Amino acid sequence: MKVEIWSDIACPFCYIGKRLFEKGLDQFEHKDQVEVVYRSFQLDPNAEKYPKHDVYGLVADKYGVSRERSIQLHENLVQQAAAQGLTFNFEHAIPANSLDAHRLIHFAGAHGKRTEVAELLFKAYFTDSKHIAELDTLKGIAVEAGLNPDEVETMLSGDAFKADVQAECSEANMLGANGVPFFVINRKYAVAGALQSDVFLDVLQKGWEEEKPLIILDPSSNGSAGVCTDDACGIGESEQS
Repeated sequence: MKVEIWSDIACPFCYIGKRLFEKGLDQFEHKDQVEVVYRSFQLDPNAEKYPKHDVYGLVADKYGVSRERSIQLHENLVQQAAAQGLTFNFEHAIPANSLDAHRLIHFAGAHGKRTEVAELLFKAYFTDSKHIAELDTLKGIAVEAGLNPDEVETMLSGDAFKADVQAECSEANMLGANGVPFFVINRKYAVAGALQSDVFLDVLQKGWEEEKPLIILDPSSNGSAGVCTDDACGIGESEQS
């Protein structure tokens, strides 16, 4: 079974939703047979690499609220994150364009490290207050994930994976995503938002029930009566018995 998760590195609900999904997955009986793929989504593709405002100021400007109100809203997120074992440090967070971070996720995917790098990027942004658009940050994450930092630098110096990031953003929109996180199970069920872990567990179970292999009932004693295979056919067996 395949679960695709569209998210953005600077999206707090994406990190919280990641933990809630993981808790639901941990309770799922067939979790070892679930493939999880993190897909790219940019909430603001035009975001600057070095914005003039901090997180509080950006949100205040975007929603037309006071800085004090913005701080209150972020404190609520801090509490929601803490409930899932996460630490958010918005007062030191460095907002930035997430394109190169997503490109790193795609690069990591080519080396079997996509999920691991996504987690490291979330932690870098929300907990460690690192600049996720700077080369040194991305190379450091690559090293932590066991990737070659020189190859990462070469990749980021060109246009590699930019089209892949944009394609996944477009695909999310075509699937009906109005925001992130956006969870798609077997391309049949979708869950939008950081919902409770039992919701994810229910959807996983539903997807599994519809995907599980056909159960063949064979009441015969030898399991082969009246059956033709590539090697043999049971014609005449009933006469011999």
